[in-house]
Amino acid sequence: MPFPKNFLWGTATSAGQIEGGAFEDGRTPSIWDTFAAKPGKTHNGGLPTVACDSYHKFDRDLASMKALGVNSYRFSISWSRVLPNGVGQLNDKGMDYYKRVIDALNENGIIPNVTLYHWDLPQVLEDRGGWVNRDSIQWFGEYAHKMFTAFGDVVPMWSTINEPIATYVGYAHGGFAPGHRNECWGNQARHNILVAHGKGVEAFRALNFKDSKI
Repeated sequence: MPFPKNFLWGTATSAGQIEGGAFEDGRTPSIWDTFAAKPGKTHNGGLPTVACDSYHKFDRDLASMKALGVNSYRFSISWSRVLPNGVGQLNDKGMDYYKRVIDALNENGIIPNVTLYHWDLPQVLEDRGGWVNRDSIQWFGEYAHKMFTAFGDVVPMWSTINEPIATYVGYAHGGFAPGHRNECWGNQARHNILVAHGKGVEAFRALNFKDSKI
C-alpha cells in the first residue's frame, strides 16, 4: 500500500537533548540543567550544557535532514532561552536562533513542527513553585502566546506539551527533573500542566491562523 503524497516523513528532537549552549546568549538554566548536575541523575553524568551542540551547528543538522530526505522536523523551544525570567521580556538572541532555524527549514522544504514544552521548565519558575504552583497555567499561557505571535505565520504545526506524565514523574517519583518525591505535588503538577495545555490552545485559537494547526 503506497503512502499518500502528503505523508510527512519526519525526525524529532527536544531542546534540552540537543541544543547545548545552555548558558549562552542570555539563556538561564532549566530544571534539567539543575537536575542533571546532581551526581547520579543521568547516564554517565551527562549534562545538557553541550549535548549535540545544535545551537552552534544547526547547519550540520539541516544537512543531515536533507540527506535523509525528511520533509518535516519536530523540535522544541527552550523556554528559558526565549524568556530568561520565565515571563516578561523576550530574549532577542534566543528568538533570533529559532527564527534562523525556522527560516532555514522552510527554505529547504522541511516543515517546522514546534513543541512548546519538552520537560525543561525555567529554573526561575521552579524556584517559584514550578508546576505545583497554579500560576504555572498563566506562565505557560503567556509563553505560548508570545511564541505563537512571533512564529505562528511561519510554523504550520504546533504541539503544546510533550508527555505530561513526565512532569508527574518529576514531582512525584524523582526520576526526572526537578527530582521531587511527593505524590501530592505530582498530582497537582499534572493537573496544572493539562490546564496549561488548554490555556495554550486558547491562545493559539485567539490568533486565528489560517494555515497553522495545533
